[in-house]
Amino acid sequence: MTSELQEYIGQPLVVDSKSYYTYIGTLVAEGEIFITLKDVDVHDQRDSNTSKELYLIESLKYGIKVNRSAVKIVRSEIISLSLLSDIVKY
Repeated sequence: MTSELQEYIGQPLVVDSKSYYTYIGTLVAEGEIFITLKDVDVHDQRDSNTSKELYLIESLKYGIKVNRSAVKIVRSEIISLSLLSDIVKY
């Protein structure tokens, strides 16, 4: 069975979670329970005066502010995910 996320392997993603955290990093693996990102920016939206949208646009423009070498995210905590390159600049 082919995974729905297979096309995203090796590409930078934005992962929105049920919490205040947004993850920006490269998808390297995905399993039944977790997805794994490398070179990750784990961003707590409560620690920033910048809107989430502007933060993502800046990440696209200037690069990912890596603060973790790798992160496993529980799939059930994910609200959405998209390619970083799909962020629309306004």
